[in-house]
Amino acid sequence: MKHSHPESILRPAAAVDRRRLLRLLGGGAAAFALGLGRRALAASTDIRFFRIGTGAPSGTYFPLGGEIANALSNPPGSRDCAKGGACGVPGVIAVAQASQGSVENVEAVVKGQFESALCQADVASWAYAGTNGFAKDGAQPGLRALANLYSESLHIVVRADGPIHTLKDLKGKRISLGEPESGTLADARLVLAGAGLGEKDLKASTMKLTQAAAGLAAGSMDGFFQIAGWPVPAIAELAQNTKLRLLPIPQDVADRLRKKWGFLAQDRIPGGSYEGIEEDVDTLGIGAEWITTDKIETDFAYRLVKALWHESSQKLIENGHPIGKRIKLAKAIDGLAIPLHPGAEQFYREAGLLVQASQSQ
Repeated sequence: MKHSHPESILRPAAAVDRRRLLRLLGGGAAAFALGLGRRALAASTDIRFFRIGTGAPSGTYFPLGGEIANALSNPPGSRDCAKGGACGVPGVIAVAQASQGSVENVEAVVKGQFESALCQADVASWAYAGTNGFAKDGAQPGLRALANLYSESLHIVVRADGPIHTLKDLKGKRISLGEPESGTLADARLVLAGAGLGEKDLKASTMKLTQAAAGLAAGSMDGFFQIAGWPVPAIAELAQNTKLRLLPIPQDVADRLRKKWGFLAQDRIPGGSYEGIEEDVDTLGIGAEWITTDKIETDFAYRLVKALWHESSQKLIENGHPIGKRIKLAKAIDGLAIPLHPGAEQFYREAGLLVQASQSQ
């Protein structure tokens, strides 16, 4: 997949309408940002574009990334934070950019195609160590974490009126394992292996979430995997017209997978998260992390993280997306799969989250 490469520093226009910019940029309209160029932003104060790799528009990463982009942005001409205006990083216009998911995101961050990205903890860990699909490119020791955001839940979605009730029932069925280069695909393979199955045991495919959901509704697909924070918009929409079932992960399978893969955690999708599914579903969870590289300046990373956790930003994120209410400063360094960026570490130490660690050294 090809990416555009706008300059990180541009000359801005003499006056910038922040509301218009954030409406177009923060919501994920990266094409607008990439097309502004020098003509639209000719002059007086530097503007720094900051790209955030997300995921498919039908998932959780893309809309959430848009809210985070809004929170980080503070273009010239914005009203002061203390007066109810922008509380992001002065001069920054953050852009949520769609992608195929975690694998593509981490690769794009390493190549400098994104300045940062949302990424599953397991994928970040593999890329950092150069294992599990990242061996060809080797370890990426420059990867750094800015924050743990929330726990993503494994969804295995099938029709409620169909014959699939357990993982074993997936055998021989038409199942989408997630998009190519997605964290969902990587972890679907792990879960199948944990249940004693392989891709060859299924009529497996790799589809976009919207395609898989449409196929399930039409009867051309029997089910699909998706790792995302509940409620996933595409699954919620599907549930309004198609009766669904979420497959649970048996405890023995979950224990076996968690023992082998430390980034996996016991998780539960609450009943009522999707129409027609009233009971809790036991599954596995994986941390969703905001990552970057050590090429980002320490002071800039500090200001980004400070902007993310600003009270005003938190209200914006909480009100902008259902998953936002689960993004809490108190959990910002829980279960990180890669080292913290020094700028982020400085902020969390000042916030009191790293006090014990610093005292023990």
